[in-house]
Amino acid sequence: MEHDGTAALGWAARDASGHLSPFSFTRRVQEEDDVTIKVLYCGICHTDLHTIKNEWGNAMYPVVPGHEIVGVVAGVGAGVTRFKAGDTVGVGYFVDSCRACDSCGKGDENYCPTMVITSNGTDYGGATTQGGFSDVMVVRQDYVLRVPASLPPDGAAPLLCAGVTAMLDFAGEHGIAADVEVVAMGDVNAALGRLERNDVRYRFVIDVAGTLHAAAAAAAAPS
Repeated sequence: MEHDGTAALGWAARDASGHLSPFSFTRRVQEEDDVTIKVLYCGICHTDLHTIKNEWGNAMYPVVPGHEIVGVVAGVGAGVTRFKAGDTVGVGYFVDSCRACDSCGKGDENYCPTMVITSNGTDYGGATTQGGFSDVMVVRQDYVLRVPASLPPDGAAPLLCAGVTAMLDFAGEHGIAADVEVVAMGDVNAALGRLERNDVRYRFVIDVAGTLHAAAAAAAAPS
């Protein structure tokens, strides 16, 4: 990764135990069409559990999981037109696609054969992607969603599925929200254990901004 990119702190698994602990790394340099996002919250998905435990045989350790991300825009590249600092935004399962294949041409980037997934993927520069169990993301503007979503004034839609945009618009207009159980980053391993045992009623959501750095400091403190 670029040595002068954005410093990031996340929680990563280092092996198939799936145990997460603090991990410092560097996000790529913000480019002209990039959005830099301060992560506020990140959902926990069973996909994260499969990945960190290498149950699909494709884990590239260390792995920072997380692909259900809500944050606030901290900065934008010169070519970004859809977002500005302070906007509340979301990032989903993938953060880039080739933009040249038949699927991308039809607006179905989620079927792109070289789609870049948010965590445990490989970007077009060859770097491993790290997910939203971290304090900052750098994402191409076309793969960022407004929360609640709304089309820009010029009517241009982001590359992400129009159905997702419409769903978020509808939820925002009607005050529809999900029932979730918010957990601190320091409790993420316990939450993953409960998820594995199916001991959860609502979606786990990590309070990343509110608890990540305190949890990392506690983990580093002498016992």
